[in-house]
Amino acid sequence: MEFIAATNNPGKMAEMRRILERMGHTVRSQREAGVTLEPEENGTTFAENARIKARAICEAAGTATIADDSGLCVDALDGAPGVYSARYCGRHGDDEANNDKLLEELAGVPEGKRAARFVSSICVCLPGGRCAVFEGVCPGRVGFVRRGTNGFGYDPLFIPDEVGVPGGGGTAENTQGRSYAELSAAEKDAISHRGRAMERMEAELARFLADGSVIGMTCGNACITVADKAEG
Repeated sequence: MEFIAATNNPGKMAEMRRILERMGHTVRSQREAGVTLEPEENGTTFAENARIKARAICEAAGTATIADDSGLCVDALDGAPGVYSARYCGRHGDDEANNDKLLEELAGVPEGKRAARFVSSICVCLPGGRCAVFEGVCPGRVGFVRRGTNGFGYDPLFIPDEVGVPGGGGTAENTQGRSYAELSAAEKDAISHRGRAMERMEAELARFLADGSVIGMTCGNACITVADKAEG
């Protein structure tokens, strides 16, 4: 299937393209599709923001669209930065400043109380207004210093509980305490919030395309899926 990815974030675009192409889909960026629209993300949840982006780009392009809204939720900060992850420092998309602020907010918080989780809501929207949202979660903790050069956003600070095993061998405990940014693409995609959300999407996509339904379910660290009808 061909999608337009509703994002202008190059790091997110690269990750979405990598995962979707591995699943056999084709994905174009907004820029490649000639869509310059920047929807206002004024939702209060990841799912709401994903729907806003997917619907807006789908309506503008008239093509099936996939959008991701994601962020880091830290227990010691009552779930912050959450939906404000990309603009935590007050400016949108300043990764370095966002990481600096996160470290400042957690100054003095010991390792045992730095639990966090990355959350991703993936929304698929079809011309005509039907949308479905698929959610993935990756639990872990926030480190004390940046480590690694892969990834983007909070990846250098986030230490997942598990890592993917090279060669498609499942997952394993992250005994070395490596950050998202120290993992290979395959190691990250196997356990990442975005990878898990897209796995659920892929499992439900044929059913959704056929009759607009998905199976709502919660499965540990995997996902929650929600379908909503076309408005009108």
